[in-house]
Amino acid sequence: MPWSTKDMDTQLSRQSVWLRESWIWLLEQRVLRNWNGRGRPTALDVGCGPGFVMELLAHMFDVQGIDIDPVAVAEGRRRGFEIREADAHSLPFKDNSFDMIYCSFLLLWVDDPAKVLSEMTRVSRQWVVCLAEPDLGARIDFPEELLSLGRIAEEGVRGEGGDPLVGRKLRSIFQACGLEPEVGVHPGVWGIDKLREGTFEAWIDLAPVLTEWESGAFEKSAEAEAIAAEAIADGDTDGAVSALMGSDTALGLEAYEFILELSS
Repeated sequence: MPWSTKDMDTQLSRQSVWLRESWIWLLEQRVLRNWNGRGRPTALDVGCGPGFVMELLAHMFDVQGIDIDPVAVAEGRRRGFEIREADAHSLPFKDNSFDMIYCSFLLLWVDDPAKVLSEMTRVSRQWVVCLAEPDLGARIDFPEELLSLGRIAEEGVRGEGGDPLVGRKLRSIFQACGLEPEVGVHPGVWGIDKLREGTFEAWIDLAPVLTEWESGAFEKSAEAEAIAAEAIADGDTDGAVSALMGSDTALGLEAYEFILELSS
């Protein structure tokens, strides 16, 4: 089920709120503390969407943005931001145009992250900052009823053409561009109350996706059971166990029922 522009905007807005304090601290400590120029540094938000992060940082930087989506560009302009429609792989700016170039939740979606980062480096006078990129393979879900959510999230990003593990690749991407990065992790614990607060619609919106996934899980389970039955008939107990272990239908349904219970 492809995400709509509204879905993407809602998620981007949520992420900018969740990470606001971390981002501001990071920029105050690593950028503004070392700023020796007059006034505020200039900044370019690459893949800015409708400008949620630009809005958060407008009091710290003179910020412009670019995005490849004309709908997002139009919305950002409507909100009063200076945004160009452009491809991050080929930024429409001269070398050394901005004091800082930054992005957030962008590299997981682009065709060539190293090319994008190389372009960001080219137009930056001083700082290249990747505020956040996900590593969904490193998430921890608990209680056990939620274990399947990590895999569902990974498959969802891959299904949309993204790389859910790009976060763990950031150091090598930066090094491929001749940069030696300082890499960190945004810590966060999302308890039930925090997830429910401001995200009720997200739980409801997830239900159809999980229903679709559940249907596929049933098919996978049936196939696994058929393979296991054939293996048992051939006296291959290990093969039967392996086939059944490869089908997580039970875990998937438990996660689905758990989420529906939370949203009720």
